[in-house]
Amino acid sequence: MFALLNAKLWSEVCTTNHWELSFYSQSVYHLFRYLFSMNNREYPPKILIAWGEAISGNKKIRDWLIQNGYKELGIFVYALHNKNDARQWLLDNGFPHLMALINGAEGNDQAISWLQQYGYDTLAKMAMTGDGSEEAYNWLKENDKIFAVIAHKIYIVKDWIDRDNNDIHKISPE
Repeated sequence: MFALLNAKLWSEVCTTNHWELSFYSQSVYHLFRYLFSMNNREYPPKILIAWGEAISGNKKIRDWLIQNGYKELGIFVYALHNKNDARQWLLDNGFPHLMALINGAEGNDQAISWLQQYGYDTLAKMAMTGDGSEEAYNWLKENDKIFAVIAHKIYIVKDWIDRDNNDIHKISPE
Protein backbone atom coordinates (compact mmCIF):
# COMPACT_ATOMS: atom_id res chain seq x y z
CA MET A 1 0.00 0.00 0.00
CA PHE A 2 2.92 2.33 0.81
CA ALA A 3 4.27 1.99 -2.76
CA LEU A 4 0.81 2.33 -4.30
CA LEU A 5 0.21 5.63 -2.50
CA ASN A 6 3.65 6.82 -3.56
CA ALA A 7 2.91 6.07 -7.23
CA LYS A 8 -0.39 7.94 -6.96
CA LEU A 9 1.27 10.99 -5.37
CA TRP A 10 4.08 11.01 -7.95
CA SER A 11 1.56 10.82 -10.81
CA GLU A 12 -0.36 13.73 -9.26
CA VAL A 13 2.82 15.79 -9.13
CA CYS A 14 3.87 14.84 -12.66
CA THR A 15 0.46 15.21 -14.34
CA THR A 16 -0.67 18.44 -12.72
CA ASN A 17 -1.13 21.13 -15.34
CA HIS A 18 1.37 23.99 -15.42
CA TRP A 19 -0.82 26.54 -13.61
CA GLU A 20 -1.71 24.14 -10.81
CA LEU A 21 1.89 23.05 -10.43
CA SER A 22 2.98 26.68 -10.32
CA PHE A 23 0.35 27.45 -7.68
CA TYR A 24 1.17 24.34 -5.65
CA SER A 25 4.91 24.68 -6.07
CA GLN A 26 4.97 28.22 -4.67
CA SER A 27 4.57 26.80 -1.18
CA VAL A 28 7.14 24.09 -1.90
CA TYR A 29 9.50 26.66 -3.33
CA HIS A 30 9.24 28.91 -0.27
CA LEU A 31 9.60 25.96 2.07
CA PHE A 32 12.78 24.77 0.36
CA ARG A 33 14.07 28.34 0.29
CA TYR A 34 13.74 28.32 4.07
CA LEU A 35 15.08 24.81 4.50
CA PHE A 36 18.21 25.41 2.50
CA SER A 37 18.90 28.95 3.69
CA MET A 38 22.10 27.63 5.24
CA ASN A 39 23.57 27.68 1.74
CA ASN A 40 21.22 30.22 0.13
CA ARG A 41 20.04 27.49 -2.24
CA GLU A 42 16.65 27.59 -3.86
CA TYR A 43 15.31 24.61 -5.79
CA PRO A 44 12.52 24.94 -8.33
CA PRO A 45 9.98 22.08 -8.30
CA LYS A 46 11.33 20.63 -11.56
CA ILE A 47 14.75 20.27 -9.90
CA LEU A 48 13.17 18.51 -6.92
CA ILE A 49 11.40 16.13 -9.30
CA ALA A 50 14.71 15.55 -11.12
CA TRP A 51 16.38 14.86 -7.76
CA GLY A 52 13.73 12.23 -7.04
CA GLU A 53 14.38 10.59 -10.39
CA ALA A 54 18.13 10.61 -9.73
CA ILE A 55 17.54 8.96 -6.35
CA SER A 56 15.50 6.29 -8.17
CA GLY A 57 18.52 5.44 -10.27
CA ASN A 58 18.41 7.72 -13.30
CA LYS A 59 22.13 8.24 -13.86
CA LYS A 60 21.66 10.72 -16.70
CA ILE A 61 19.63 13.02 -14.47
CA ARG A 62 22.06 12.54 -11.56
CA ASP A 63 24.94 13.56 -13.81
CA TRP A 64 22.93 16.47 -15.20
CA LEU A 65 22.30 17.76 -11.67
CA ILE A 66 26.04 17.60 -10.91
CA GLN A 67 26.99 19.41 -14.12
CA ASN A 68 24.29 22.08 -14.01
CA GLY A 69 24.58 23.83 -10.69
CA TYR A 70 22.96 21.25 -8.40
CA LYS A 71 26.08 19.28 -7.55
CA GLU A 72 24.96 18.67 -3.96
CA LEU A 73 21.80 16.90 -5.13
CA GLY A 74 23.75 14.63 -7.48
CA ILE A 75 26.42 13.94 -4.86
CA PHE A 76 23.59 13.14 -2.42
CA VAL A 77 22.68 10.18 -4.63
CA TYR A 78 26.21 8.79 -4.37
CA ALA A 79 26.20 9.39 -0.60
CA LEU A 80 22.86 7.59 -0.31
CA HIS A 81 24.61 4.58 -1.87
CA ASN A 82 27.24 4.63 0.88
CA LYS A 83 30.01 6.28 -1.12
CA ASN A 84 32.27 7.66 1.62
CA ASP A 85 33.89 10.34 -0.55
CA ALA A 86 30.42 11.68 -1.44
CA ARG A 87 29.40 11.70 2.21
CA GLN A 88 32.53 13.63 3.11
CA TRP A 89 31.95 16.05 0.21
CA LEU A 90 28.51 16.93 1.57
CA LEU A 91 30.01 17.69 4.98
CA ASP A 92 33.01 19.60 3.62
CA ASN A 93 30.98 21.73 1.23
CA GLY A 94 28.29 23.05 3.54
CA PHE A 95 25.53 20.46 3.17
CA PRO A 96 25.47 18.72 6.56
CA HIS A 97 21.67 18.79 6.47
CA LEU A 98 21.70 16.50 3.41
CA MET A 99 24.10 14.13 5.16
CA ALA A 100 21.86 14.23 8.26
CA LEU A 101 18.91 13.31 6.02
CA ILE A 102 20.79 10.21 4.87
CA ASN A 103 21.94 9.30 8.39
CA GLY A 104 18.39 9.73 9.68
CA ALA A 105 17.06 7.48 6.92
CA GLU A 106 19.60 4.91 8.11
CA GLY A 107 18.06 4.95 11.59
CA ASN A 108 20.32 7.49 13.31
CA ASP A 109 18.05 9.25 15.81
CA GLN A 110 20.75 11.83 16.59
CA ALA A 111 20.71 12.96 12.95
CA ILE A 112 16.95 13.41 13.09
CA SER A 113 17.26 15.38 16.33
CA TRP A 114 19.95 17.56 14.72
CA LEU A 115 17.68 18.31 11.76
CA GLN A 116 14.85 19.27 14.11
CA GLN A 117 17.14 21.35 16.32
CA TYR A 118 18.30 23.44 13.37
CA GLY A 119 14.84 23.92 11.88
CA TYR A 120 14.96 21.28 9.16
CA ASP A 121 11.65 19.75 10.22
CA THR A 122 10.65 18.63 6.74
CA LEU A 123 14.03 17.00 6.19
CA ALA A 124 13.59 15.27 9.57
CA LYS A 125 10.21 13.92 8.39
CA MET A 126 11.87 12.81 5.15
CA ALA A 127 14.57 11.00 7.15
CA MET A 128 11.96 9.29 9.32
CA THR A 129 10.04 8.26 6.19
CA GLY A 130 13.28 6.94 4.71
CA ASP A 131 13.64 4.83 7.84
CA GLY A 132 10.11 3.44 7.40
CA SER A 133 7.88 5.74 9.49
CA GLU A 134 4.32 5.66 8.13
CA GLU A 135 3.40 8.56 10.44
CA ALA A 136 6.11 10.81 8.97
CA TYR A 137 5.15 9.72 5.45
CA ASN A 138 1.50 10.60 6.10
CA TRP A 139 2.56 14.02 7.43
CA LEU A 140 4.59 14.64 4.27
CA LYS A 141 1.68 13.54 2.05
CA GLU A 142 -0.53 16.11 3.76
CA ASN A 143 2.04 18.92 3.75
CA ASP A 144 4.55 18.37 0.95
CA LYS A 145 3.65 15.90 -1.79
CA ILE A 146 6.93 16.29 -3.67
CA PHE A 147 8.91 15.62 -0.48
CA ALA A 148 6.69 12.64 0.33
CA VAL A 149 7.60 11.11 -3.01
CA ILE A 150 11.31 11.87 -2.63
CA ALA A 151 11.35 10.48 0.91
CA HIS A 152 9.65 7.29 -0.25
CA LYS A 153 12.26 6.92 -2.99
CA ILE A 154 14.96 7.23 -0.31
CA TYR A 155 13.16 4.51 1.68
CA ILE A 156 13.11 2.20 -1.36
CA VAL A 157 16.82 2.74 -2.10
CA LYS A 158 17.88 2.20 1.53
CA ASP A 159 15.70 -0.93 1.74
CA TRP A 160 17.26 -2.28 -1.46
CA ILE A 161 20.78 -1.58 -0.16
CA ASP A 162 19.99 -3.28 3.17
CA ARG A 163 18.62 -6.38 1.41
CA ASP A 164 21.71 -6.57 -0.81
CA ASN A 165 24.04 -6.17 2.18
CA ASN A 166 22.25 -8.95 4.06
CA ASP A 167 22.14 -11.38 1.12
CA ILE A 168 24.94 -13.92 1.64
CA HIS A 169 24.59 -15.00 -2.01
CA LYS A 170 25.35 -11.54 -3.34
CA ILE A 171 28.91 -10.54 -4.12
CA SER A 172 29.77 -6.91 -3.47
CA PRO A 173 30.41 -5.00 -6.72
CA GLU A 174 33.31 -3.17 -5.05
